[in-house]
Amino acid sequence: MIDVLVVGGGPAGLATAVHATLAGLEAVVIEPRATPVDKACGEGVMPSGVRALTALGLDLPPGRALRGIRYVRGSHRAEAPFDDGPGLGTRRTELHTALARRAGETGVGFVTGRVGDITQSADSVSAGGLRARWLVAADGLHSPVRHSLGLSLPDRRPRRYGLRRHYRVKPWTDFVEVHWSSAGEAYVTPVADDLVSVAVLSTVRRGYDDHLAGFPRLLSLLDGEPASAVRGAGPLRQRVRGRTAGRVLLVGDAAGYVDALTGEGIALALASAEAAVRCLRAGRPQEYEEAWRRLSRRHRLLTEGLLRVSGHAAGARLIVPAAARMPSLFAAAVRALQ
Repeated sequence: MIDVLVVGGGPAGLATAVHATLAGLEAVVIEPRATPVDKACGEGVMPSGVRALTALGLDLPPGRALRGIRYVRGSHRAEAPFDDGPGLGTRRTELHTALARRAGETGVGFVTGRVGDITQSADSVSAGGLRARWLVAADGLHSPVRHSLGLSLPDRRPRRYGLRRHYRVKPWTDFVEVHWSSAGEAYVTPVADDLVSVAVLSTVRRGYDDHLAGFPRLLSLLDGEPASAVRGAGPLRQRVRGRTAGRVLLVGDAAGYVDALTGEGIALALASAEAAVRCLRAGRPQEYEEAWRRLSRRHRLLTEGLLRVSGHAAGARLIVPAAARMPSLFAAAVRALQ
């Protein structure tokens, strides 16, 4: 019987498996797809996420150092530098490859396949033909494991979706730029010396080019050729009844998700992976729920607040001007996300 069976071989699952092996536990990852897997992702890693990657002992993937966050709307702009080290803009595929390499170095086992039904007993959990002391579900935003265990909750609020494409253009900034419009936001992340990632988030369902037309200033800067296909994700908000069910723990996006608005997805996934393994290693899995709530609290409060304001046309128009008029408040919000 292995110690930890990890369902999902994305960044959250790989980080969980590496933490487990570094803690002296035997970990096996089960994933149906080959590495790397590309997904719709803003591709910015906050400073806390960079520190979490370093703590795993891996070489940081290639990309661009990020100096802070900038909000832009018309002639208004507000920016705040990170004060606790740089963030990292990197292709999702590069990050996935680096984590998979580190997992191999630490002795993580890999199985190609799907888990199917999950059964539990007093001292073990079985899935995908494997038996383990614990199962960690890191199978993404629409986690099949979460649904099968009855941990998903409905959400009747407006649904937000994301679309992402890359452009072959020299980055004009070392900040993550968030361009605001009445219909949503566009997130620009430098990910290489000649490549930027542009992700659009909105409740409006329409094509990527139609979304970009709502950001004329940004569109004028994207004078290079598109360098990737459009990828989509959503609905983004995922409500969860709880992060544990018997011997199963949820990490990463599977553990619940508010929105990509504040760009903390990777950092939170890495933090929840570390917290889950710490609780398992100590023999106190029941403490994981509170640990998850504690590490995600500031993100959830700030993101919910911004969503409520931006969900109204008048409020959305005021966000960037208000941030520009109150730079110390904007800087404090950015510090809270680091």
